[in-house]
Amino acid sequence: MQYRELGRTGWKVSTISFGAWAIGGTWGDVKDEESLAALHRALDLGVNFFDTADAYGDGRSEQLLARLKKERSEPFYVATKVGRRSDPHIAKAYTKDNLAAFVERSLKNLDVEALDLLQLHSPPTEVFYMPEVFDALDGFVKDGKLRYYGVSVEKVEEAFKAIEYPNVQTVQIIFNMFRQRPMDLFFGEAQRRKIGILARVPLSSGMLTGKMSRTSSFAADDHRQFNRQGAGFDRGETFSGLDYEVGLQAVDELRSLVPADMTMAQMALRWILMSPAVTCAIPGAKRPSQVEENVKAADLPPLSDSTMNQVHEIYERLVRPQVHHYW
Repeated sequence: MQYRELGRTGWKVSTISFGAWAIGGTWGDVKDEESLAALHRALDLGVNFFDTADAYGDGRSEQLLARLKKERSEPFYVATKVGRRSDPHIAKAYTKDNLAAFVERSLKNLDVEALDLLQLHSPPTEVFYMPEVFDALDGFVKDGKLRYYGVSVEKVEEAFKAIEYPNVQTVQIIFNMFRQRPMDLFFGEAQRRKIGILARVPLSSGMLTGKMSRTSSFAADDHRQFNRQGAGFDRGETFSGLDYEVGLQAVDELRSLVPADMTMAQMALRWILMSPAVTCAIPGAKRPSQVEENVKAADLPPLSDSTMNQVHEIYERLVRPQVHHYW
C-alpha cells in the first residue's frame, strides 16, 4: 500500500481507500456479514481511510464501520457525509439546526465522540454560496464534534467555490477515465491550496471493471437500473453520466490498453493515481475479493505515456461530448 498526505490534516491515507456506498444499499443485495468481511480485508491490506454517509442504507454503512472499529485495534480514519437525508433535498434544508442533528446522528451511528472528517453530501449548488453553512461547520469543529470538514460535489464549479472557504480541507469529486474535467484547472488550484482530493466513482459504477455487457441486468433497487436518466439523484453518479452503450464501446477500446499484469479495474484505478493532485481513490466493494483486486492497484507500476495518451484520445472522441460540459 502507498500513502499520501490528505490536504492540511496531517493524515497520511491509503491511496486506494474504501468507498462504503455499496455496503449501505442501492447497489442490489448486500449482506452485512460479507460487507464486514470486506471491511476487515481492507484493513488487513493497509487501507486506513473509509468513506461513508448517513444516507447509505439510512445509517447501515456507518453502523458497520462502528462494528469494524470495535473488532479491530488498528487506527483508521472514517469520513462521513450529511445533507442528503433532507426531504426535500434543497438548499434551505442546510440550516445549522439540521446539520447539528445530522452530526449527532452520525456520531451515534459511528459510536464516536468526534467525527474524523465530515463532508457536505453533494448539496445543491446554492449551498456553496451560503457562508452561514460553513460558519456552522466551523462551530462544530470548535465544539469538538468533528476534527475536519470538506465537501462532496457534483460539478467542478462547486469545487472551486467550496475551496474559497478557508477551512474546507477536502473535496470529493467524480474523477475517472470517463470524467476527466477536474484535471483541466481544478486540480492545479487544489494543489496550490493544499486541498485533499478524494476521487469518487473511480470505476464508473463498475463500467470500468470491464465486466459489464449489453445483456447485464441490475436489481430494481440498484441505481444502475433506476438512475441512468437521473430519476433518483444526479445522473452523473451513475456510469459517470455516460450513455450505457457508449460506455461499453469505450470499454471495448480500452481493453487493448490494459497491461499484462493488470485487470481493467486496476488500470482504471492506477490511471487515477497518476495524478499527483489526487490523495486517494475510493472504490466500493461488497466482498473481500473485490477489495483485494482494488488494493493491488496501489502498488502497480505507472502507466506508460503511450497508454495515458491513448486513454485521453478515447475520452476525447467518445466520452467528452457527453459529459465534459455538464460536470
